[in-house]
Amino acid sequence: MEVSFSQEIKSLRLGAGDTFHGEGILAITKALLQSGVAYVGGYQGAPVSHLLDVMVQAKPYMDELGVHVEACANEASAAAMLGASINYPLRGAVTWKSIVGTNVASDALSNLSSPGVKGGALIVVGEDYGEGASVIQERTQAYALKSSMCLLDPRPDLGVMVRMVEEGFRLSETSNMPCILELRIRACHVRGSFETKDNQPPLISTRKLMENPAGFDYMKLAHPPVTFRHEKLKGEERIPAARKYIAENKLNELMPGRHSDLGIVVQGGLYNSLIRSLQQLGLANAFGESDVPLLVLNVTYPLVPEQVADFCVGKRGVLVVEEGQPEYIEQDIATLLRRRDIQTPLHGKDLLPAAGEYSVEVLSQGLANFASAYLPGPATESAKQWLAGNRERREAVAAALNKPLPNRPPTFCIGCPERPVFSALKLTQQELGPVHVAADIGCHAFGTFEPFSMGNSILGYGMSLASRAGVSPMMQRRTLSIMGDGGFWHNGLLTGVQSALFNKDDAVLLIFKNGYSSATGTQELISTPGSAAKEMAEEKMQSLTHTNTTIESTLQGLGVQWLRTVHTYKVDQMRKTLKEAFTSDFNGLKVIVAEGECQLERQRRVKPWIANLLKTGKRVVRVKYGVDEDVCNGDHACIRLSGCPTLTIKDNPDPLKVDPVAVVIDGCVGCGLCGENAHAATLCPSFYRAEVIQNPKWHERLLASLRGAMVRVLQPA
Repeated sequence: MEVSFSQEIKSLRLGAGDTFHGEGILAITKALLQSGVAYVGGYQGAPVSHLLDVMVQAKPYMDELGVHVEACANEASAAAMLGASINYPLRGAVTWKSIVGTNVASDALSNLSSPGVKGGALIVVGEDYGEGASVIQERTQAYALKSSMCLLDPRPDLGVMVRMVEEGFRLSETSNMPCILELRIRACHVRGSFETKDNQPPLISTRKLMENPAGFDYMKLAHPPVTFRHEKLKGEERIPAARKYIAENKLNELMPGRHSDLGIVVQGGLYNSLIRSLQQLGLANAFGESDVPLLVLNVTYPLVPEQVADFCVGKRGVLVVEEGQPEYIEQDIATLLRRRDIQTPLHGKDLLPAAGEYSVEVLSQGLANFASAYLPGPATESAKQWLAGNRERREAVAAALNKPLPNRPPTFCIGCPERPVFSALKLTQQELGPVHVAADIGCHAFGTFEPFSMGNSILGYGMSLASRAGVSPMMQRRTLSIMGDGGFWHNGLLTGVQSALFNKDDAVLLIFKNGYSSATGTQELISTPGSAAKEMAEEKMQSLTHTNTTIESTLQGLGVQWLRTVHTYKVDQMRKTLKEAFTSDFNGLKVIVAEGECQLERQRRVKPWIANLLKTGKRVVRVKYGVDEDVCNGDHACIRLSGCPTLTIKDNPDPLKVDPVAVVIDGCVGCGLCGENAHAATLCPSFYRAEVIQNPKWHERLLASLRGAMVRVLQPA
């Protein structure tokens, strides 16, 4: 069974007078329905995954409202959906993860922004920036600037976030510009409440169809010569209309303070951290009321020149709190102030770091410097003491340890079907020599960490095969490209496989077929096994295998001639297949499909089923692996080849031996990798396989008692 969002779906049905309690991203989802959205699409990915996941599972309710929901193949196809809003008064929303998703969607976004939109178009972007990010450290602001799209960065308060969704649609319709709503990780997961409204069924929907298409209008096409007119419209009509709407509806918030001769301009998404930092300096109270006036930019593009000028004029100093680089907002403010001959001293990146996440501690350091220059006194000294105390505590911990903490890199889940493939690849390279490995986005990227440390480049989701195109002709040994089934469908099929076949490249492609787009939250794909196959696998207590051959059929249809499908847990067979691919006389693309169901999804599916069997008193057999302490010699080659968290070490029970022995701890899911590795690498025979039987039959109980008695007889006194 997949992750269920049944409780979240219930909250989508709340109406006028009800109170919503929950996370920010679900509040955004509810706000879309309250705004009369007609269609929703997107590509999954943290931190905004829940928006699409919830709506997909809420399809029956979406059908009631007439809202069309589509899980798109990638971000480009999601952005292209917004083309519906160019000609028709349809409100549409799409979502994806941060800058990497926007990169993929950028072509469609440019072609959407040029003609502009008639219906409101909202792009919900998970701004995955800072230490919690899993992507490159860039911002969405540049896309809003270059393509003339409004950029909303709401203050992390559920009421404000919901209002910005509703206002975002109106802003888009008023200015004819698409709007981007960026949500930081903390904003997506902030919890709170707001008073809900009734959901608004769209005027045109899947339940109220249009009779005729829009009439032909060349101005609605992103095609010369009208694109030159579009560019003039952006500056002459659309941006001025957006600024007027922002000012009249007070989308940005002005918060007064007693130090009226100073000011802070802050991105809305950083408001909470800023207030906490001001509290450390004694410049804000427990209710979040700041002593320094604040201009909170819930819309960071376009800025309203008059609003910014009125805020800054006459002040001794203004600090711009803008996360990331370049400092687009700070430069914009500096330009509009100087054009109006306003000489207010402007600070920003001179006091705050150019790059990195603006945590409370980072902001406090910058604010302390700002306050030292303009508000010297006890508050500043108190903040400096707090920061110094933090440093002293860190140094004390480091001194107590006498050495740095060991690295704890992320790793595969216990029993992950991708781990054994890297074990096989490690054995293959020991035999044939090192190969260039083009890595990719996905769970398999954990193979870049120890104990495998494999991967020479990561260029984008599904881009591994394409990224080795310049390397393969220069290498004596064939290169290896790795991608998952999610990356294959997202981008790899066309940019990698099609290109390699067209150019007759001699390369090896390894596709992890675990049945889901796992790294983004285990969403289903076109190659995900159906429910009937899952039920059959449960009855046989095994992983799903060869139940959906869409990937293989697609590869064969494209003309792939060398194709092998190998179960991932068969380490020795995988090693032999990899060796064959690297040494084969066949000159062309060689594809290995490594098939093994995502262990996380398998456990979600199997555990409730097993629990039900035990509840009804039925027989259940669970496989458990272990290490014979008397046989283990403490070499630990098994650990270096596996890296499984449940395969670790403990003190040697033999007082005459110094080296610790390997041990399989609780948490083992019985995937069998440790035994497979021991066999494939000809390691010591210390691993054993045991079957734990729950609710055994009467003859099994009798046999177990006889065996126990025999063992006791043979044991020394």
